[in-house]
Amino acid sequence: MRLIFTFLVFTLALQNSYSQDKEISFADAIKSNIKKYNTKTDIEFEKGNIEKGNALFDSLVQNHLVGSKFDDYSFKCINSRKVKLSKIKKPVFIITYASWCVMNKGEIPALNKLSRKYDEDIQIIVVFWDVKSDVRKIARQFNSHIKVCYANEAYKNDEAVVATLKHYLGFPTSYFLNADLEVVDIKRGGIAIPPRTAFKKAFEMNYTVFNDRVVSLLDKKESVQKRLASNE
Repeated sequence: MRLIFTFLVFTLALQNSYSQDKEISFADAIKSNIKKYNTKTDIEFEKGNIEKGNALFDSLVQNHLVGSKFDDYSFKCINSRKVKLSKIKKPVFIITYASWCVMNKGEIPALNKLSRKYDEDIQIIVVFWDVKSDVRKIARQFNSHIKVCYANEAYKNDEAVVATLKHYLGFPTSYFLNADLEVVDIKRGGIAIPPRTAFKKAFEMNYTVFNDRVVSLLDKKESVQKRLASNE
């Protein structure tokens, strides 16, 4: 009887160890938690509790998405071949848009400056949820350090990335990944720029926020999973 009990304890320990070490994909993490999140936020937004609704998103990210493994997507680029995330070998900052959605004043110049400053440390990827012909014009405004990409339901190979990134979290959304493609942070929505803000001020506001987020990403280069485990 004692031997059986010891065996059961040992088996459970192995199962727990396996479950802790098992890698969770970002796609699975978002699918498992987004419905519950949407239900709660809908209730809060209907009550007019905007801050509480936004806090629920931060909770979703920190409790369920940080540390998950981002899917190894291949994005089609405007001025180059496809870029596969696993080939980059350094932290990645992905931000999603649509060409018909007006971007913040000063946002593109801020991203351009950021890409020059951190060219050796991170890769910035801008993804537009559009067909190639609709992205060409706006793509010219980004410098060569930024990979400008596009994805759309019209392209059969884009079904997975569109379903996971666009349909679940919308746009604009920023994804911060370490070199192992682990999710470090996710920010949804644009930076709040008052309507009559001067261009220079708007540029500075965008740059400050983006720069702070990139610095935070670079501070967390090591494995998120190891860091989370050490905090338990």
